[in-house]
Amino acid sequence: MLHYFLFPLADQFQLFNVLKYISFRSGGAMMTSMILAFMFGKPIIDWLRIKQKHGQPIREDGPERHIIEKAGTPTMGGVLILFPAVLSTILWTDLSNIHMWIVLGILISFGLIGFADDYTKVTKRTHAGVSGRLRLLIEFIVAGVAVYVMAGLASGSATAPAGFSSSVAIPFFKDVLINLGPFYVLFGAFVIVGASNAVNLTDGLDGLAIVPVMIAAGSLGLIAYIVGRVDYTDYLQLPYVPGTSELAVVVAALLGGGLGFLWWNAPPAMIFMGDTGSLSLGAAIGAIAVSVKHEIVLAIIGGLFVLEAVSVIIQVASFKLTGKRVFKMAPIHHHFEKLGWAEPTIVIRFWIIAVVLALVGLATLKLR
Repeated sequence: MLHYFLFPLADQFQLFNVLKYISFRSGGAMMTSMILAFMFGKPIIDWLRIKQKHGQPIREDGPERHIIEKAGTPTMGGVLILFPAVLSTILWTDLSNIHMWIVLGILISFGLIGFADDYTKVTKRTHAGVSGRLRLLIEFIVAGVAVYVMAGLASGSATAPAGFSSSVAIPFFKDVLINLGPFYVLFGAFVIVGASNAVNLTDGLDGLAIVPVMIAAGSLGLIAYIVGRVDYTDYLQLPYVPGTSELAVVVAALLGGGLGFLWWNAPPAMIFMGDTGSLSLGAAIGAIAVSVKHEIVLAIIGGLFVLEAVSVIIQVASFKLTGKRVFKMAPIHHHFEKLGWAEPTIVIRFWIIAVVLALVGLATLKLR
């Protein structure tokens, strides 16, 4: 918004010329979002605590200490990230950028889906929430529409190779593209929905999900900035996708909101992000990965989320096929709790894994 109204006045007021720089607007978005999260954190937590009374329902089959330590903690804390991030994005970004509106639409849509799930859990005092099949159906419809539009934007690049809009780039290889044709929409929707639910599965300990989300988002924000610039893509031999650099502002707003939320979510958590936050943040990083044509790289950068999701799949498949469990409890962070690891130990070690995987993912930009 500031870019739209003030940058045209740069000829009269030279100060406004800084608004043309994505780096400046990203910094502004991050600071604005973080300050808003700090300012409204305590009032929102107090309001949610009054409204929810008993807080988020705790799984009865989960670690015993959760019932004692985490009972009564309010959920839906994702609003502490979404509200500042959306407001800051609109304030600092270029409103004419379509990529930004698509990612923002995904963020808000999945946030509403998560909010409905959280609301059902709180009001009905159950951890089941909205029907899983219904939720997945809505998620795939929303994601499919977004991928279809993003594919059209990618095809609009004059420098894009034939079939680029429906192709998947293979990391570590310079010119290897796999054209999925009409199935690309389904693939892209799977990436977004998969990332959304993988982050949701990871959100089980205080601070466990938000920091890896910020690490993955920051990495993808850097990729988005690079992929949206011809000079950088020429040097690194990456496919150029015009307009994606603006997504760096969206990512910066998410990082600011994430830092503000972490202030209140740090152990012992005063609030949980709930599905409102985990579903929307996971979907957002999935949408950014699709937008910049780095879907497979997301599986590397977000490898921690993949590990959490795979642990659940293995556990369920093993129990149905053999009647035995591979892990003491899934997702895998609960397995380590059952082994006696302290919660801070699990959380910090998982953060370290997230950093390492992000570095490996970023290395694919050069190693090809």
